[in-house]
Amino acid sequence: MRKVLFATWVGAMAAFAAGPAAANDELNKMAQNPKDWVMPAGDYANTRYSKLNQITAANVGKLQVAWTFSTGVLRGHEGGPLIIGNMMYVHTPFPNKVYALDLSKDNQIVWKYEPKQDPNVIPVMCCDTVNRGVAYGDGKIFLHQADTTLVALDAKTGQVAWTVKNGDPSKGSTGTSAPLVVKDKVLVGISGGEFGVQCHVTAYDMKTGKQAWRAFSEGPDDQIMFDPDKTMALGKPVGKDSSLVTWQGDQWKIGGGCTWGWMSYDPALNMVYYGSGNPSTWNPKQRPGDNKWSMTIFARDADTGMAKWVYQMTPHDEWDYDGVNEMILSDQTMNGAPRKLLTHFDRNGLGYTLDRVTGELLVADKFDPKVNWTSGVDMNKSSPTYGRPKVLDQYSTDKQGEDHNNKGICPAALGSKDEQPGAYSPDTQLFYVPTNHVCMDYEPFKVSYTAGQPYVGATLSMYPPPGETNMGNFIAWDGKTGKIVWSINEQFSVWSGALATAGGVVFYGTLEGYLKAVDAKTGKELYKFKTPSGIIGNVTTYENGGRQYIAVLSGVGGWAGIGLAAGLTDPTAGLGAVGGYAALSNYTALGGALTVFALPQ
Repeated sequence: MRKVLFATWVGAMAAFAAGPAAANDELNKMAQNPKDWVMPAGDYANTRYSKLNQITAANVGKLQVAWTFSTGVLRGHEGGPLIIGNMMYVHTPFPNKVYALDLSKDNQIVWKYEPKQDPNVIPVMCCDTVNRGVAYGDGKIFLHQADTTLVALDAKTGQVAWTVKNGDPSKGSTGTSAPLVVKDKVLVGISGGEFGVQCHVTAYDMKTGKQAWRAFSEGPDDQIMFDPDKTMALGKPVGKDSSLVTWQGDQWKIGGGCTWGWMSYDPALNMVYYGSGNPSTWNPKQRPGDNKWSMTIFARDADTGMAKWVYQMTPHDEWDYDGVNEMILSDQTMNGAPRKLLTHFDRNGLGYTLDRVTGELLVADKFDPKVNWTSGVDMNKSSPTYGRPKVLDQYSTDKQGEDHNNKGICPAALGSKDEQPGAYSPDTQLFYVPTNHVCMDYEPFKVSYTAGQPYVGATLSMYPPPGETNMGNFIAWDGKTGKIVWSINEQFSVWSGALATAGGVVFYGTLEGYLKAVDAKTGKELYKFKTPSGIIGNVTTYENGGRQYIAVLSGVGGWAGIGLAAGLTDPTAGLGAVGGYAALSNYTALGGALTVFALPQ
């Protein structure tokens, strides 16, 4: 196996040396090998689907723990490991350690990277000290540290090849997102919307760390990399200064729209897809206008960064419904015609399907029936409000005004789904989505901007929908029709990334700490095992030595688990999550461990 791994690395090096297109082809080819897991989402399309089928709906009930590994770090463990040949790369929350484990040598630690970061970055991290994972390319492991340093590590030795600073933590910027390697570039986003950061996605040269392009979420056309005549929104050119005209004065300079979620890529179209987050502040009265291009899906040319098309899901956000969740790419037939699709499950509770070539909006429906802030999206192409959600005055925090406690808004600010990524199975043509089932009271208040200080301007409380007790569901969704196929109630939000497999099994984790396996067609529970801590990590799978393994990080935290992770007790702390998830401490405790499962030999 070591010879195979070495050959893979040599092949990769040769391809990277041959140029950007070859580099891209090699990484894409590596992703086709189901034995490995070479990207944070498994593939460029963000499907989180594996062709491995040794573990099936018939035998998954026999799963056993094969081995475990302690990360030595507490707080929330989001993301998951990479597996390349015999090597596994495991990351942690702050201080962002990376371990390289040799799977052929009893999981021996080959190297460990532990950066020295200023702990003052911790209070600037909005919702726990999470990190969503590392990326691989050009024989390097790429890590986006909390202090915004992007570091390239030699995959064999762990030695630092280069570093570059992606933001300024003293002004509120932090790093939590997983990088994406595309061709000869490493793409990475930024966090800091709760501190008034003007947010961006940046592409760096993979070999040197030199900045190739940077595209902001709001600002003048040259900064957001828009062509007023060629960048399209719902089939029409965006026009000159499409962002500036939707902000009051220079508010765009502290406008938020951060990019801490997942990115996907279509090699055939050479387009990168990602979403932007909430505008700053959370008080909508202080920022009149649509606040473009926060809350937006971007489709950009991977080489130049220029935007091909955009779609703003929640204009003038009034509830903190970030649009950063993953864009899942699939090829399906709709209305008898083959379509290249993009499916996105937004914080605002709406599941969107768009044509990823043109940005045409095809589906926009509620994936949680309790969503009440909108009656739906205007799908009439001849309407002046085409593509906009129809906001109900009762739940409009802007219309009710400052210092008014708006009650019973569904979903809560953490959305019907947060960053926890869904999965797509080409076998069933269904999406498997971890969701939140949570409502809130939301009271905006006036707030002043000071660089490096919180710029929120709202007080929240969270709770299950009236008359219900479950705060989460795990659902199967038909992206062509916008319908829930089946749904599983969970006591707490499902904050773990899903995994779909060719064995007809879908996996996910729960905040109490259970790894669960369900039937992909029916949702029937087939297996569960309680890991050492709550799971907010993403389930992955790989094959080594002829056996299929299932791996997941446990370590409770994230926004939902911030009370446990940071020791907070005030119900309004953690932007309202502490009170909503107070009962979680009855079921789990802090930890940091990788648990790996396999069928008995």
